[in-house]
Amino acid sequence: MTDARASWSNPKVLTTLLLVFLAGFFTGAFGMRFGMHEWLHRPNSSGFSTANKDVLLDKCKKELNLTPEQAREMAGILDDYAVYYQSLQDQLADMRATGKSRIMQLLNDDQKGKFEHMLTEMQRTGQ
Repeated sequence: MTDARASWSNPKVLTTLLLVFLAGFFTGAFGMRFGMHEWLHRPNSSGFSTANKDVLLDKCKKELNLTPEQAREMAGILDDYAVYYQSLQDQLADMRATGKSRIMQLLNDDQKGKFEHMLTEMQRTGQ
């Protein structure tokens, strides 16, 4: 039998893990530094879409002079993010619907109408 702890003490394993961690860290820092942060967190955005992803990828290709390999990897990262973003949006929609449903059960008919009006007004004004 081999000792499971011995593989973790192997310098090659530790070096590989460190390099993977550092590559991820610097890729994220680089992406955020060169516009992704503002793009991902801009107020009143319509969300992450395929069109937004394609625009960002094209801009990065041109302005950062990405190699084909870098462009391919960035496209994969953006695809992963799009799936993650959509999952979060779906979860938020479910939470909102559940919350609204519970509130509507609590209210009488007059209050329900006023509540619907309040929600419409808040959406219109962006609150």
